Parts: sequence; structure tokens; C-alpha cells
Amino acid sequence: MMLEALDIKKSFGELEVLKGVSIGVEKGDVAAILGPSGSGKTTFLRCINFLERASSGTLIFDGETFDLANITKKQIAEIRRKTAFVFQNYNLFRNKTVLQNVTEGLIVARKVPKAEAREKAMDALRRVGMAEKADSYPHELSGGQQQRVAIARALATDPEIIFFDEPTSALDPELIGEVLGVMRKLADEGMTMLVVTHEMGFAKNVSSKVIFMDGGVVLEEGSSAEFFSNPHGERTREFLRTILERDEENSSVTETPTEGKE
Repeated sequence: MMLEALDIKKSFGELEVLKGVSIGVEKGDVAAILGPSGSGKTTFLRCINFLERASSGTLIFDGETFDLANITKKQIAEIRRKTAFVFQNYNLFRNKTVLQNVTEGLIVARKVPKAEAREKAMDALRRVGMAEKADSYPHELSGGQQQRVAIARALATDPEIIFFDEPTSALDPELIGEVLGVMRKLADEGMTMLVVTHEMGFAKNVSSKVIFMDGGVVLEEGSSAEFFSNPHGERTREFLRTILERDEENSSVTETPTEGKE
């Protein structure tokens, strides 16, 4: 197992958001974390990448065990050198070019020589189809293009696993496909990914496993095929029914009426 999170708990004051979340990710997995809003998905992801400090729990990564409540800055830095995080809202530097956005972390945080950083950055930009925009600034790009740059920034660090926090939630519907297409390509290349998402098509057709959360706990975990074809829990079945009904409603709203036309 590449990564195991065991009994992760997180409270904000009196509010217990995570009540003991445990998951496992194998090398090459594309694991989709699904669940309704407020189920704790993003908080969990932020806890295992130390954007939030977990109240308690254990992380086993690359054979090493870490106590998340008492983890040191040195240990956090060690883990982050092997992981990458893609945010909902891109988090690009507005005053830097696409190329500078990708090289910044390599040069400043990782002390990679500038020439090597540029080479890594251009390779990553080519992988996401953004090499021709290397000298552009974020305000000159669409949301989908900005998110592809953010993915390139993650790839340039050669991570063992990439965490995605709802990477398409800030995008207009017509731009979602280009980002999911890049993620599908990475999956085909064997990149290990843990993805918080509301995109059921991605979870069903690209991910290898699904983790379903609700109320701060994992209610179901298994292969994508099993999850969508034979969900075990009633709460899971209810969630999938709701999503299906929502998608059908959205489809009917966007259909062009033909009545009265020649």
C-alpha cells in the first residue's frame, strides 16, 4: 500500500467534521472520493496534505508511519516532496507567466537550478497541452487552461501521488472536459491520484476505486465498477439515485424544445 490513512479525526471547536476516516491507496490507483456537500471530503484531503492539522490519526506513506496530531515540520516537508496538490481555484500567481508559475516552486522551494527547472516545467506543460502558452499570464487564459497549468505545476515536481480537490468545480461546464481529459491521460500513464470530485462520469469511467463519505465517515469503499453497479449501503444507493435524478433534470432543461417548429 502506497498510502494509508487510519482513523483520521478533525474538529473545529465543538464541530467534529471527521469522525475517524480510514482509506488505502495503492500505487497506480485513481481513487475518487464522493459524497454530499459537508461530508468532510475536502477537510480529509487537506488533513493528509497538512493544509489542516488533524486532531488525531495516523498516516502511513512509503512505508513510514506518521502521527498526524504531532507531526513535525521536517516530516511534513518530507511528505510534501513526494506529493502534489491541485486546488479548486488554481492558486496561480497572477503577476507571473505560465512558465514562471510552474518553475517557481522548483527554484525557490526545491532549489532546482533554473535551466533544469525550465526543462521540467516545459515537459510538464507539454503533457497538459499548455506549452504554447508558456509566456502567457493567468488573466489571458480560460479557467480550464489555468487548471491545466496548475496540474502541470504539480507534475513538474515528479510526485508519487497527486491530490485533487474538486478540480473542475470552479469551471464553466464547457471547460470541464478539457481538465478531465488531462486527468484521464494521467490515469492512463499510471499516475496515482486521490480525487475529491462531483464528476460522476470521471468516477465511473476513469477512477479505479471509489470512496463514499457522508457525515465525516467512510460509508463505502471499493472498485468503481462495484460501486456503481452494486452499491451495498442504502445511503449509497440514495446518493446515486439523487445524482441520477439531478443529471436527468439538467439534461431535460438544456434540451432544445422542438414543439411548434417546422
